[in-house]
Amino acid sequence: MFRTILKLVLALTIVSQASVATAQQKMAPAPQPAPAVSQAPATAQPPIAPTPTAQAAQPAQTTQPTQAPSAAVASPAPDAAATPAEREGRLLKAAAAELRELSPWLMFKNADVLVKAVMIGLAFASLVTWTIFIAKMIELSIIQRKLRNALAKIGDARSLAEAQFALGAKGSVLSSLLAAAMREARLSAGISSDGGIKERAASSFAEIVRAEARRIRLGMGMLATIGATSPFVGLFGTVWGIMNSFIGISKAQTTNLAVVAPGIAEALLATAIGLVAAIPAVIIYNHFTRVTKGYMEMVSRASGAAGRLLSRDLDRTHVSGGQHSRATAAE
Repeated sequence: MFRTILKLVLALTIVSQASVATAQQKMAPAPQPAPAVSQAPATAQPPIAPTPTAQAAQPAQTTQPTQAPSAAVASPAPDAAATPAEREGRLLKAAAAELRELSPWLMFKNADVLVKAVMIGLAFASLVTWTIFIAKMIELSIIQRKLRNALAKIGDARSLAEAQFALGAKGSVLSSLLAAAMREARLSAGISSDGGIKERAASSFAEIVRAEARRIRLGMGMLATIGATSPFVGLFGTVWGIMNSFIGISKAQTTNLAVVAPGIAEALLATAIGLVAAIPAVIIYNHFTRVTKGYMEMVSRASGAAGRLLSRDLDRTHVSGGQHSRATAAE
């Protein structure tokens, strides 16, 4: 009976061990191929029961291949590897933002140093033009009114002394002409040749008229220079700015107009300022030429009036001298 029980226990032990080995073989995972292996067909191998150490190492081997793609995805592509289309898109967006904020002041600030110097010079020339315009308008209106009133006052005068008394101490070109006539008559006292006295007086009148013409035309040469040169100075700034714009095109490697539009606008601003300085200068110069011509005609009238008064004084002197000589002879 004891032997029977011992045989039964041994049989149960063998059966239990066999069932455990069968269960472990069913639960063991199938072996996974390595990620970088040759494509040769795998040979059949007999199943091997995995040990606990192999079972612990298998999860680490399965997780290692999945980490490499994540690392590759996490590394972003550098900006230098962007395509030309992407670069052009970024340039277009930047140019569009700049065009929305474009104004004359921003164009001046973003312009080249030489273009800025041209713009500042043209703005100063425009300021000079309007300063001359205001000053000459005030000056011409004052001297025209004074000369017109002086001619009206000496219209009924019979001699140089009477004309000077009528004018008083007011400074005008007519006062200078009368003073020159009286000085010549005083210096020529005792000379019987009236023709020589009138000729010398006319020479003095011509000098006074030329001096007045030079004085009244002061500043006209500046207007003529500004009107003639400002468009070309502005064009020089425009050519320089457009040249810089083409250099920017070559650097940006794009021919899109939106990218180079700000540079071209800055260049054209120089031409616009040149025209703003030149057009008023030409118009003001032509206006003052007409006004000056009218004033010089009034000066010529004043010179003729002074010559007539001198001629009357000379004739009156001869008449009075002849009457005095006849009276002396009669006595």
